[in-house]
Amino acid sequence: MKKIAVILSVLTLISLIAIGAVTQTFAKQAAPAGLPRIMHSCGQAPAGSAHCLALVVTASNQLNANALRKNVTPAGYGPTNLQSAYNLPSSTAGSGQTVAIVDAYNDPNAEKDLGVYRSTFHLAACTTANGCFKKVNQKGVQGSYPKNDPSWSQEISLDLDMVSAICPNCHILLVEATSPSFGNLAAAVNTAVKLGANAISNSYGGSESSTETNFASAYNHPGVAITASAGDSGYGAQVPAAYNTVTAVGGTSLTHSSSTRGWSETAWNGTGSGCSAYISKPTWQTDPDCAKRTIADVSAVADPNTGVAVYDSYAYQGLKGWLVFGGTSVASPIIASVYALAANAASLHLNGASYAYSHSSSLYDVTSGSNGSCGGTYLCTAGPGYDGPTGLGTPNGSGAF
Repeated sequence: MKKIAVILSVLTLISLIAIGAVTQTFAKQAAPAGLPRIMHSCGQAPAGSAHCLALVVTASNQLNANALRKNVTPAGYGPTNLQSAYNLPSSTAGSGQTVAIVDAYNDPNAEKDLGVYRSTFHLAACTTANGCFKKVNQKGVQGSYPKNDPSWSQEISLDLDMVSAICPNCHILLVEATSPSFGNLAAAVNTAVKLGANAISNSYGGSESSTETNFASAYNHPGVAITASAGDSGYGAQVPAAYNTVTAVGGTSLTHSSSTRGWSETAWNGTGSGCSAYISKPTWQTDPDCAKRTIADVSAVADPNTGVAVYDSYAYQGLKGWLVFGGTSVASPIIASVYALAANAASLHLNGASYAYSHSSSLYDVTSGSNGSCGGTYLCTAGPGYDGPTGLGTPNGSGAF
């Protein structure tokens, strides 16, 4: 019996060493040839257009050991993690609400990939057949979509999955603009409003100029909560986040902690923030160092190093399947979905951003981290109360929305 016990112990030890070796080998693999460890899904856009703000992790050292095993949660935060981190009533709220996602071009696998995500995380199916999911072009037409584009499809998969994670009871409306021109994206936002969206997420941005202000009216629909990503290039303003009728969403790094909350957050060093050069300061913003509109208002996880799990089967740069994403593209649909959980959009003034300023006690204040150099002020350095990178903070329930 002793010999058998010894043999079993040795075999167990060998197995553990082997598993560890496989994990270590897998973890040390580099990104695919020619790709950076973290890659922008969309390239920089020319003047008059926006680029999506998704960041995809390409290096396998970002995947945890569980990703090597079948029937185990994919790498990256899933619905349970995000709902826990932000203390959300996701299982009971959101019924009757519609969250719209506005992106450019067509993702031919959008509904199928959404189904994989939701079934993997044991969420109820959200399909065209059961009335939960609807995909239209920028004119509101089903079945006549823009050209396929694998880079924007990564963004679309990310956005749809984040709505599912935060508000699984919500309906989802995907509006695909013909191109990422600000004119087409603005038309898509107006279509989302016409089709009854309660909240609209815009995970894209472009250079702020006097020309882009011409499209601000498309993002001004009182009674509809409209969110926009603050950007992924550090300190500096962009549109549509700079429009004073949207909720500008900054980004954080989100990690587990031993605190009562169980999570901690710092400002993500890539998140956008700053002062608009053209958009007037809304009455509900009172910070001292921006004469015009200040970015951001609130924030959520965006650091790709603490990223979220997303399923996308439309291969781009050789990447497909379960992936890890970051960028303020994660944060914007999260916040739009929290608005839907609150089901308060119909009574909101200026699309809802002002409401958070009078209900900041229902937010987690993020007090550390920086996204660039701005003389050390609150505009690029997180601290108690309002700051540029994280705004008023991150959701603690849906009370601020």
